[in-house]
Amino acid sequence: MSEFRPEEHRMCEASYFEDLEVGRTFYINSRTQTDALFSAFQLASGDNHPIHYDVEYCKRQGHRGLLAHGLQVMAQTAAGAGVFPHVIGEALIGFIEASAKFMAPVYAGDTLYPQLEITELKPGRTTGVVTCRATIHNQDGVLVLEGEHKYLVKKRQPEAQP
Repeated sequence: MSEFRPEEHRMCEASYFEDLEVGRTFYINSRTQTDALFSAFQLASGDNHPIHYDVEYCKRQGHRGLLAHGLQVMAQTAAGAGVFPHVIGEALIGFIEASAKFMAPVYAGDTLYPQLEITELKPGRTTGVVTCRATIHNQDGVLVLEGEHKYLVKKRQPEAQP
């Protein structure tokens, strides 16, 4: 029996910047936005606006129920909830930028389907910037969020010359 090596305990071999392709899509697991998630996000964010926790206030504003906080929705695009960071592995240096447009409301009970799609690969000398289009659709197929993520990823190190 071979010796266990923790550094080899991973889902897959790391993909470096050169291994990535524009158009590659990474799905993130769907998640229903429950009342518990709404409460947890309100607690974590400290946002006390009644649009996020007072159903009657929401109805008076023309909404069918509690409205999700925009950052709660955007958090569903976190790459770590899917396979992207496993595919990149130790080549990932960091998450360096994010933007989002909120296209439609998200309510308690909605199920969200996030994904990331590589749209640009900008090489540098030893690293590259991977730009991904971030989208979230709800259970009715409505686009509720569209945005962009950028990641700094290592290039393969050249083989040492003898």
